[in-house]
Amino acid sequence: RHHARLQSLVDEAEAKWARVFRVNPSGESLPASSRIFPPTLVLDPPADCALMREEIFGPVLPILGYTSLGEALTTINQHERPLAMYLFDRNRERVEKILQSTIAGGVAVNDTLFHIAQSRLPFGGVGPSGMGHYHGDWGFNSLSKLKPVFHQARWHTMGLLNPPYRRLADWLGSLLTR
Repeated sequence: RHHARLQSLVDEAEAKWARVFRVNPSGESLPASSRIFPPTLVLDPPADCALMREEIFGPVLPILGYTSLGEALTTINQHERPLAMYLFDRNRERVEKILQSTIAGGVAVNDTLFHIAQSRLPFGGVGPSGMGHYHGDWGFNSLSKLKPVFHQARWHTMGLLNPPYRRLADWLGSLLTR
């Protein structure tokens, strides 16, 4: 079913005039029954197609052109917050501007795969793409429920505020209400 879902995402984008490039250098026949979906680049998919509205979870990469960084940031921020954002740029200032101007569950700079394998970094979505973090301590804390328990000491000053009130409490109350 997942193969068919990926294929329908690509087919819809292609029907709406996006250019599709399947990375299959040896020209292998890859029927759906093989359950192999080649890496696929989709250039300029329209904003209204499912490929641009849903999380993909497969080897399909939509690529959008832009003429300015501002235009790219506007496009990113018009969509739902992604589970992951893949940013390719060697300019540190521009990378920092993009990181400060967008929200994503996680960001990989100059990579697409290894961010999920970083056990020392949390992985997880924000908003519709999920809540919480997974991996390492983050995953343990997200998927566990700590049961907080407070024990009041037998002798404590707060006991003066608990009923039944004694003469000292009555005297303090009358002193404070004068």
